Order: sequence, then structure tokens, then C-alpha cells
Amino acid sequence: MITAIVLIHVAAETIPEAAQAIADIKGVTEVYSCAGDVDLIAKVRVAAHEDLADLIPAKISKVPGVLSTDTHIAFRSYSRADTDSAFSIGVEG
Repeated sequence: MITAIVLIHVAAETIPEAAQAIADIKGVTEVYSCAGDVDLIAKVRVAAHEDLADLIPAKISKVPGVLSTDTHIAFRSYSRADTDSAFSIGVEG
């Protein structure tokens, strides 16, 4: 699986609707509204790099209110949840 983090600039008056519309897109696993340089951050998980081309410019960028996107492809995860689950495989607790 390929994970990408998409930073999304949205027209201020459309943030809640745009966030929900993006969250409803297949392949988008999470959407956060946030303070700072961007309005929304979406976590995307797809099977292949080509799927990003179908998802981000063809779907996320077309959501009403979306002004621009900036995509960052993840190479490796360092989250505690991923590490804990990897070490618990086959271990009964």
C-alpha cells in the first residue's frame, strides 16, 4: 500500500463541506481540518502510484471549494501503533 499525505487549501466558507466530500472519496482514510498554512490534511492509501493520479487531481482537486493540493508520499511509517502491531504478530496476550 502507498500512503500519501495531501495538504489542501480550501475556500474558507466551504471547509466543512469540502472536508466531508473528500472524506467520502474511496482511498481517503482520514481528513483533518487544521490551523496553520493549510486548511485540510488528508491521509490517502492506495495500491499503486498510478492510483494517486486518479485520486488527487481527478477527485480531490475537483471537490467544490478546493483551491490547491500539495501531495507528500510516505516512504516509511514510524508510528507507535505500526511498531506495536508488527511486534505483536503471532504473540498471544
